[in-house]
Amino acid sequence: MSNSTAIVPPAHLIEKSKMVTRYLEEILPPVDKYPQVLHEAIRYTVMAGGKRLRPVLALTAYEVCGGTGDEIMPAAAALELIHTYSLIHDDLPCMDDDDLRRGMPTLHKKYNEAIALLAGDALHDLAFRLMAQTGRTEAVMELALAIGTGGMLAGQMADMDAEGRQLSLDEVTYIHVHKTGKLIRGALRIGAILANADAETLEAITIYGEKIGLAFQIIDDILDITGDEVTLGKPVGSDSKNNKATYPAVIGLEKSQEIAGILIDEAVTTIEARINRPQSFIEIARFIGSRRH
Repeated sequence: MSNSTAIVPPAHLIEKSKMVTRYLEEILPPVDKYPQVLHEAIRYTVMAGGKRLRPVLALTAYEVCGGTGDEIMPAAAALELIHTYSLIHDDLPCMDDDDLRRGMPTLHKKYNEAIALLAGDALHDLAFRLMAQTGRTEAVMELALAIGTGGMLAGQMADMDAEGRQLSLDEVTYIHVHKTGKLIRGALRIGAILANADAETLEAITIYGEKIGLAFQIIDDILDITGDEVTLGKPVGSDSKNNKATYPAVIGLEKSQEIAGILIDEAVTTIEARINRPQSFIEIARFIGSRRH
């Protein structure tokens, strides 16, 4: 990868992550309102931590493209809720059957499978209510396209279909681009759309998003081999256990690291050449390329 030593998260990412967390705390349903257990489960999983990468990317694109004010906050929160709902469902026994997420019991282990399923559904609902608050149909459509059967759900389906089969690199890339990359790309585009970015800027941000999105998932594949459970906050080796399609399984660990590094470098080059004030984008890309969890 571009940098083999993990770096401290950039100040921009930390600041925006805290901003998103504060906003989520305000808009999540209260635990003293019926159905209390469901609301408690929602807060348990949403407030369990995480980098808030997708909302931070939306906030960054919004600001870099000249957006001001709080119009972006409902959309940023919606992105985190969609990501969280996808993790809840991904962890279920019918999917990956994982026991840990962010160093804590997964939602179906903390409560039960039915509550986990309903919590994911509730987050999906709340996310689109938040997106509706933007008043921008194109932004709502962007999120829907990112997670639908041409986006995240397609990647999840292809991932399930691939279990136990020997895949080509193109097939694994399809899974990664759709299951992970589409929402990262969509987050950036939503931020740019809400800031009324011009077509050329939106195109550059889209290319950047596609490259860091694929790199992010390749690095996840690598960390499932090279990481440790304490650092990652989830079990290592689950990809192998579940016969998941990964880059290292197809082209080896060293080549996977090389490709992830190239993608990060290309993302940085694109954004440097075509965007004013690219520094926040560059810092986030480099952080993704060096992450250990």
